[in-house]
Amino acid sequence: MTTERGKKIDTVWSGTWVADRLGVSLQEGGDPAAPRLDALLGLALRRNPKRAHLLVSQVLGKHVPQSPEAVYAAGYGLGERVRTLLGDGAAAAAVVLGYAETATGLGHCVADGLALAPYLHSTRRPVPGVEPAGGFEEAHSHATSHLLLPEDPELLAGSGPLVLVDDEFSTGNTVLNTIADLHARHPRGHYVVVALVDMRSPADRDRLTAFAEGLGARIDLVALASGTVRLPEGVLAKGQALVEEYETRGAAGHTGGPASVAGSVAGAASGSGSAAESGAGFGSGFGSGPVAGSAAGSSAGSVAGAVTGSAAGSAAGPAAGSVAGSVAGPPAAVERVALGWPGGLPDGGRHGFTPADRDRLEAALPGLAGRIAAALGPEPGRVLVLGNEELMYAPLRLARALEESGVAREVRFSTTTRSPVLAVDDPGYAIRTRLVFPAHDTPADGPGDRYAYNVAGAGFDAVVAVVDGAGDTAALHAADGLLARLAPHTGRVLLAVVPSYEPAAVPVPAPVSVPAPVPVLDRQEPIMSEPLRGPAFSSYAPEDVGWLLQDFSDVELEAPTEEREEAIQAGGAHYAESLPVEYQPSPAYQELYQSALTASAARIARAVGTVTETVLAERTPSPVLVSLARAGTPVGVLMRRWARARHGLDLPHYAVSIVRGRGIDTNALRWLAAHHDPADIVFVDGWTGKGAITRELAAALGAFEGFDPEIVVLADPGSCVRTYGTREDFLIPSACLNSTVSGLVSRTVLRSDLVGPADFHGAKFYRELAGADVSVDFVDTVAARFDEVAEAVDAEVKELLAADRTPTWVGWAAVERISEEYGIHDVNLVKPGVGETTRVLLRRVPWKILAQRGAGADLDHVRLLAEQRGVPVEEVDGLPYTCVGLIHPRFTRGATGADGKAVASK
Repeated sequence: MTTERGKKIDTVWSGTWVADRLGVSLQEGGDPAAPRLDALLGLALRRNPKRAHLLVSQVLGKHVPQSPEAVYAAGYGLGERVRTLLGDGAAAAAVVLGYAETATGLGHCVADGLALAPYLHSTRRPVPGVEPAGGFEEAHSHATSHLLLPEDPELLAGSGPLVLVDDEFSTGNTVLNTIADLHARHPRGHYVVVALVDMRSPADRDRLTAFAEGLGARIDLVALASGTVRLPEGVLAKGQALVEEYETRGAAGHTGGPASVAGSVAGAASGSGSAAESGAGFGSGFGSGPVAGSAAGSSAGSVAGAVTGSAAGSAAGPAAGSVAGSVAGPPAAVERVALGWPGGLPDGGRHGFTPADRDRLEAALPGLAGRIAAALGPEPGRVLVLGNEELMYAPLRLARALEESGVAREVRFSTTTRSPVLAVDDPGYAIRTRLVFPAHDTPADGPGDRYAYNVAGAGFDAVVAVVDGAGDTAALHAADGLLARLAPHTGRVLLAVVPSYEPAAVPVPAPVSVPAPVPVLDRQEPIMSEPLRGPAFSSYAPEDVGWLLQDFSDVELEAPTEEREEAIQAGGAHYAESLPVEYQPSPAYQELYQSALTASAARIARAVGTVTETVLAERTPSPVLVSLARAGTPVGVLMRRWARARHGLDLPHYAVSIVRGRGIDTNALRWLAAHHDPADIVFVDGWTGKGAITRELAAALGAFEGFDPEIVVLADPGSCVRTYGTREDFLIPSACLNSTVSGLVSRTVLRSDLVGPADFHGAKFYRELAGADVSVDFVDTVAARFDEVAEAVDAEVKELLAADRTPTWVGWAAVERISEEYGIHDVNLVKPGVGETTRVLLRRVPWKILAQRGAGADLDHVRLLAEQRGVPVEEVDGLPYTCVGLIHPRFTRGATGADGKAVASK
């Protein structure tokens, strides 16, 4: 573990306290690729007649405040593994079911990774007018009854796979109960059970196998890690006695004032509203373990180790032993945040959440998080986004969007819960403090206490409490309510209310059992029926490329680089809503570009030939090239020319828009499917950085039948794709410039006031820059070297077709490491590779450049641009890329670079 000041301290496993007293231990499952159990789990105690110990997840976002990215990554990666297991066809016919309350958010994240299936979670909140579609009991839980209340009564009636998601498997009883109930109603042949950890005993595993055989169904299991909990004889009685002892001490401290209690107890009596809270013993390092993985990462191992110690507290160890009593003061001064939640969008999966709902949420998230960021104001410090019981997913996505915006120094996420757990303020115990407050959503099982763990004393500068409309009651705002309990432990309390979704009173059955993806040919034809072509739009010849875009040439979209960066990082704007002012190269830079082109033309020609021949050999003999505008467009033009020169093929070539965080232009996909066989579509880009667009494309194509989501690129230094021209990170001269090497077309624009639901995305044609245009010259210069590299291409392709080209994602791992080492904590601000680094220097506010030690002429243009912008270039060892550009991580117009000078454009 590392403190803010960078001083290394020993990390204490947050299960040590329980393990030492009860002899409980975790036994690893034996998979060396899986995360260690002690990196994923801590231990705590609870008052429960069936099981005293509690496995406390570090990546669930329930009891332990954690990075939203780490929480989302864990579930999303599991979902990707399920999709791989099922295949896209079965995945599109599946339904994902999560368990309330703990796994409602995890199930949502799994459904996001699966991408193609609707999601439903069980609930303990009945809704008048909605008939249950099933129900079951959770054997070891303190609140057992689960209801299934889909708005569409046919949602669970299909025959496709059912994916059940819980945070842990302890005995497997909950899964057996669920499957038994639903299989009796709607039999199916395949179930997939997903969890963060599988802790069943061998006997429990055998029982599930026998159960599956009895059903005549297949049951697969997917988990981040597996193992068992070793429980010594009499552990339940010993655990209950320990809970009784510490709760009695806590109650004594509460009734008699502050008491000296050995072991620094932060317990609480079980009476309503008796909030014994310990704020001591937590430094600012609490909950600040490194971020694990990525939302798009599919590797379970990416979560391993990175979250170890995230609940271990400060280096100071346990508090002095004081137990603070409950103070029922006046109601907290709460600042409301008007989210502007989209009308009709469900707040979660209580009644079903479809892929279309997910798309609507994705589109709305930047604006929603922007409103929270605006309410927090500048430099809000450490921020906790606190969800509410079953409402986990919406707060998690808001927290993640806030974290990605970089507006706060640190963002953490957790939720309140109805689960009573003993709190002990010790670094070796997973639940350091607890806040107790009355339920505020009129639950069906009557009033009772609710809890927020590891919030008191954690040093959050602001807490954003997110509740649904049903929970925004007088009890929430009362003197002993949640908001008042939070107030003494943070500088500010903000409240954001997500409207509770109200399903139709009389649901109409769907015409089919489980909705499958709608064939793209049946979808609405976009307004623009023909692609734009040169010379009316772009300087390329009309046969070279057709642009599936709108012409925004007459719209004022440019903004100064510094203003754009400030707005993007504050969450108030998306990068695709405006354009940077076009960089006009100096004579020295233009000369450098020409020299680079002369030196690398043959190298590029060889890569063009290699990727084109690989596509023709492996993908389809009649490809339709679809480049991702705009970096992919020169590559698509060159691939088209190679196919024509070497094989006499006249390949169609189009350019479409894809926007990070918002996906590909779906109307462009519909146009393509209406005019070509989707199986022939080959998506083309210039290069890979960390693979964000690669993942974006794969996710975006999930709702469309027939398209191959694998992108092909000229250069793949990040090892993100299987089909490439080279994996070397070298200077591709088309990365040196902007529109003047890309047909005089701007990057693409997606803005709601300009792009309607049936429109293509837009772009500008900079006709006025024709005098500086080198687009055609670039293509001609490279194509002129085709003949001389043909023999080398043939040999290289033969080797590649026989080689293992499985992506290793080595670039993504490097980006995560750099993000943490340099204190950026946002992978979106780390731009790896020569091409991406050049973009940082041309379009963003650069902070510093990391260059591979000894890198030569490939970086001449980078060094020149960095000198012009006053950006330091730091030579380092161990980079998998030639260079990496770092965007200023906390940019405002007064921000400074590493040398203390103001960052400014020249």
